[in-house]
Amino acid sequence: MKILISDAFDASLPAKLERFGEITEDKGRLAEVDVVLVRSKTKCRREYIDEAANLKLIVRGGVGLDNIDVEYARSKGVRVYNTASASAIAVAEMAFALMLAVPTRLCEAHLSMREGRWAKKELKRTELFGKTLGLIGAGNIGTEVGRRAAAFGMQVLAYDPLVKSHEIAKLVPLTELFEQADYLSIHVPLTNDTKGMINRETIAAMKDGVVIVNTARGQCVVEEDLAEALASGKVRGYGTDVWYSDPPDQSCPLLTAPNVVMSPHIGASSVENMQRIGEVVVKILEDFEQQIA
Repeated sequence: MKILISDAFDASLPAKLERFGEITEDKGRLAEVDVVLVRSKTKCRREYIDEAANLKLIVRGGVGLDNIDVEYARSKGVRVYNTASASAIAVAEMAFALMLAVPTRLCEAHLSMREGRWAKKELKRTELFGKTLGLIGAGNIGTEVGRRAAAFGMQVLAYDPLVKSHEIAKLVPLTELFEQADYLSIHVPLTNDTKGMINRETIAAMKDGVVIVNTARGQCVVEEDLAEALASGKVRGYGTDVWYSDPPDQSCPLLTAPNVVMSPHIGASSVENMQRIGEVVVKILEDFEQQIA
């Protein structure tokens, strides 16, 4: 089989895939390949899938599938997989790092030292201990965040209509989650239901001074509404690794909003996770090879 590595994976992956056939990174050969490996950058929409005349399998190295027209691909007989389980630790650690950075005022402290200021009196910290974390989504990543929060002495609540019981979190309706959570961490795919779910109305239902962390998708929040809530203090802080686009447009109001801790979509980019993603890709190809044999 012919395999196109369309986005950035671990450097060791091509050698691991050689036993399956010919490996290429030449996107101009899309029409020839049987398998395409993508991450976030490549968008597998209808035109892309139509151009890939021999395509049989798309593997997305990551969690979501919103950069792939899954329904159309499957209608063309193309199988679609992701590597959801591989990224749980890396993204959970990123979410927790953002969660810690807000109450510790870590970025402000770092910048003040860089600027030669000793801001000891100005920078008052708060603790995670004893606070309530609300998980919006309690799958692989949300569960790992919940484990870390429990270890920090936080009460963990979760809203996830697809989960009937949970080992870490108490499952509650979304309205109750908003009412009780001091911290909210978003771990949902981008769907019609989750797009813009953090907006003026839902923010109004949250506790005053809530901290929101987003390592899911940038489009889960309405940027203008969130920036307004940050300016008023209704939302105490926002930690995000995800944006409407990579990179975000410079007009994005969150880039200049107060009390935002931000990173350039690096949550799944740990060295260890990129290796795990490669291992899952190999397993998917092994199974695929057996199915078509």
